[in-house]
Amino acid sequence: MYAVKPSEHMLPILVLLLVSLVPPAISAFDRLRVDLTHVDAGRNFTKFELLQRMALRSRARGAMLAPKAAGGSANSISTTDVPVSPNAGEYTIGVSIGTPAQPLLLILDTGSDLVWTQCQPCLSCFDQSFPLYDPSQSSTYSRLACSSKLCQALPLSACHAQCLYLYSYGDNSTTVGTLASEAFTFGSANNVTVPNLGFGCGFLNGGIFNNESGIAGFGRGPLSLISQLGVGKFSYCFISYDDDDSKSSALMLGSAANLNGSSTNFRSTPFIMNPSRPTFYYLSLDGITVGTTRLPIPKSAFALQQIGTGGVIIDSGTSITQLTTVAYKLVRSAFLSQVKLPVANSTAEGFDLCFSLPSSPSAKVDVPKLIFHFEGADMDLPRDNYLPQDSSVGLMCLVMFDSGGKISIIGNFQQQNMHIVYDLDDQKLSFAPARCDQL
Repeated sequence: MYAVKPSEHMLPILVLLLVSLVPPAISAFDRLRVDLTHVDAGRNFTKFELLQRMALRSRARGAMLAPKAAGGSANSISTTDVPVSPNAGEYTIGVSIGTPAQPLLLILDTGSDLVWTQCQPCLSCFDQSFPLYDPSQSSTYSRLACSSKLCQALPLSACHAQCLYLYSYGDNSTTVGTLASEAFTFGSANNVTVPNLGFGCGFLNGGIFNNESGIAGFGRGPLSLISQLGVGKFSYCFISYDDDDSKSSALMLGSAANLNGSSTNFRSTPFIMNPSRPTFYYLSLDGITVGTTRLPIPKSAFALQQIGTGGVIIDSGTSITQLTTVAYKLVRSAFLSQVKLPVANSTAEGFDLCFSLPSSPSAKVDVPKLIFHFEGADMDLPRDNYLPQDSSVGLMCLVMFDSGGKISIIGNFQQQNMHIVYDLDDQKLSFAPARCDQL
């Protein structure tokens, strides 16, 4: 999801999800673990079917992001261990809200800020796994005043004896509701309850959802969960998309987000601020190597322009990495020339470049390296993060796309089995290879 600035004619109505007027002590988040649910869990998709579903969602998300991040009208509001489950596209986090607690399933989204869930009574709501949150059944629910800082931070709001909001996203999903505060409970084993988090209580909602209740914004703006909690860093470690459903990934906050002290393989690269898109986590990508060849990609392919167009973002909500056309064509051409396998007719399979695997399962398949050269840090990707094999269909496909626009997106498929740390205090991204199912 990507938050966009609503049109002037859209009726302002507000919801504040996850705002903390009295931020809790960071120590309260130590070792907190929250389970995340796989969107396709238990649905018996094959490995390649999961990839195809991921591809469809990525193309749709990327197509909406490209024009929104190009500087047009798009704009968003300018220590815990949380388990996450990959869902072949998105990652969701299970939390509870209210007193007594009511369960929610929220999309983890580093591309937006607002935290919100569907609420009763609802004028229009999409299907979700859990019953709708009912604020009338909670003793800790409280509407936020129009004069509150969180209400003032909304991109579009209205005051009718309460703070109302309208918040929309790049894929045309929207939520309209009341800005409020509530107690949120995180954790699967050692639960931690945080009072007075600002969130949106949505009574008019629509868009593309897969049984989730709403969205947990992890962007850089003041409405996001991270900003409200006041933690200086967070990290995640995504398990392989085809791991069994009994395993989970981890989202960690505060001191728990640090890379393993014994790791000597961690790298760091600075975040870049784009004033026209302050929510996104922009990085400086200097180049790409395939095999032993550093590709002749012009610097302009990844440059963030002064008018706010272009650039490279890292995103939890986009499944598959998407590069600008000039960069993608060079990457594709390099794999085409270096992989010594016949090219498959992949048009119907949903991928731009696939190779036919040898008929013998014991045959060795040589795969060239793929390295992203960020400023001060090289990301050497595991082969399964860009050329996964599926022997059941006899294919090995390049899991990467042409963005069709000026922006490039580092998706979560390429981040599997890597510990990714967002250091907000030092404004940098750190990463290291990891066994995420053992973290």
